[in-house]
Amino acid sequence: MKQVYLLTGKPGTGKTSLIKQVVARLGDKAGGFYTEEIRTQGLRKGFRLVTLDGQDAILAHIDIHSPYQVSKYGVDIDSLDRIGVSALRQAAQQCDIVVVDEIGKMELLSANFREVILQIVDSGKKVLGTIMLNANPWADAIKQKPQVNLITVTRTNYHQVLEGLLEWLEAEMGGF
Repeated sequence: MKQVYLLTGKPGTGKTSLIKQVVARLGDKAGGFYTEEIRTQGLRKGFRLVTLDGQDAILAHIDIHSPYQVSKYGVDIDSLDRIGVSALRQAAQQCDIVVVDEIGKMELLSANFREVILQIVDSGKKVLGTIMLNANPWADAIKQKPQVNLITVTRTNYHQVLEGLLEWLEAEMGGF
């Protein structure tokens, strides 16, 4: 059975929701991070990175002035490296499963992030994450690795994907 499950799909299909549902069942067996939108009066202003042990940092925001830009968002690479990359390294050492939501345009701007993702994916460790749908040479290389099970999430297969993830984890971890 493959060790790395990466969810991909269009925005709004529920990839992060799936990650959160699975993580809620794993408890302290999982470590890493997920991202969530920062909204003000219904408008998306940026993205926050939240570690599974409760730390958070702003990953990107329209008010951040940075040499790293994705669309209208300035990306805070230092926060990603300090909070996100360190959470991934800690999870790789201490947890049964590493959670990374997401391997996307903003995160790939960090050389430290790319390095830790390669290490974790190649380590044999169980990984549950999301990865960008659009073509990107670096992300596409990860998607092609033999240990990766790439699952496209749609609004219609959400529950089927959740069941499959829970079955995978049950088989791999013998209950959780």
